Amino acid sequence: MPAIALLSAVLVVGFEQIVQWKYGATGIIGLLLLSIGIKAKSPAISSIGAVVLALLVTGPAL
Repeated sequence: MPAIALLSAVLVVGFEQIVQWKYGATGIIGLLLLSIGIKAKSPAISSIGAVVLALLVTGPAL
């Protein structure tokens, strides 16, 4: 069981590093808002995080 928790933590930290490398601090803030909103069951916060991430992904295309 500890191996699964350790693997999960490594994957989460790795994903956060990839987001920060590609999208910078704004990407981390969007990801943080999205995850906090989901954990707190707050649709407003998770929607703000999702919009921030969507704007970062589609920003150059606009």
